[in-house]
Amino acid sequence: MKYRITAMYHFVSFPEFEAFRQPLLDFCNEHEIKGTLLLADEGINGTVAGSEEGIEALLAFLTSKEEFKGLGHKSSYADTAPFLRMKVKLKKEIVTLGVEGVSPKKVVGTYVKPKDWNAIISDPDVILVDTRNTYETEIGTFEYAVDPRTTTFREFPQFVAENLDKNIHKKVAMFCTGGIRCEKASSFMLELGFEEVYHLEGGILQYLEDVPQEESLWKGECFVFDERVTVKHDLSPGSYDMCHACRRPLNDEEMKEESYVPGISCKYCVDEKSPEQRQRYAERQKQMQLAKRQGQQHLGAVLK
Repeated sequence: MKYRITAMYHFVSFPEFEAFRQPLLDFCNEHEIKGTLLLADEGINGTVAGSEEGIEALLAFLTSKEEFKGLGHKSSYADTAPFLRMKVKLKKEIVTLGVEGVSPKKVVGTYVKPKDWNAIISDPDVILVDTRNTYETEIGTFEYAVDPRTTTFREFPQFVAENLDKNIHKKVAMFCTGGIRCEKASSFMLELGFEEVYHLEGGILQYLEDVPQEESLWKGECFVFDERVTVKHDLSPGSYDMCHACRRPLNDEEMKEESYVPGISCKYCVDEKSPEQRQRYAERQKQMQLAKRQGQQHLGAVLK
């Protein structure tokens, strides 16, 4: 079967989010949907995969609630299951900026359609900021984008404080994978007093789908948060694999290095993990290989 992979998010006041966790988890399990959904007082965010019928049923279930009318979602397809479990997690924020009071429901930047994005970022008065983390930006980004060199979205406010000035940077354009981070980042920057803040509606994934490759200003591939690891301009699976110890993307050259041991370590995490962790990863890798030989799917394949 073809698996439909659907990313979604919606900012909304949702004080009963804790009570909704179990009904949502039960519904997903009933329809054999896998992935992760985050619930918080500010809304919902996550990516799931399942059959076409299952995902359509989930979207209908969610949008039947008044809070989730207008739920934004983006779908693509894969031949293999990108997720192995279903999780519904309760969080303080559906995307963690770590700054109290920032809400796109209160104030948000100007949405820019993918077809209009090239014109915005080609304006010499616009500073273009990639709101993603370093392991994502190194794989691909827009031409001339500023890379904040962050390891988590929580570091973005510090980057702004140290590098951007509302009196100098009058026009700021931002982008991220699916739109959620730059939507919240735009709210944060407007609260700080920046005047013109733009963000790419639907994120990089919508741009890669809507803008012809010959007109594209995107360079490289785009990291995605599932077993495809990266996607190309047509949203087909990219050329990267993943270290299942630390979940960082790896190219062919990095997988040839001595530090890379499948399922156990790579150049990025070889010095981060304890001997006990590596031993545990080695045992998990053996079980994965055994399951593969037997034609089964090993649920420990993805380490969280």
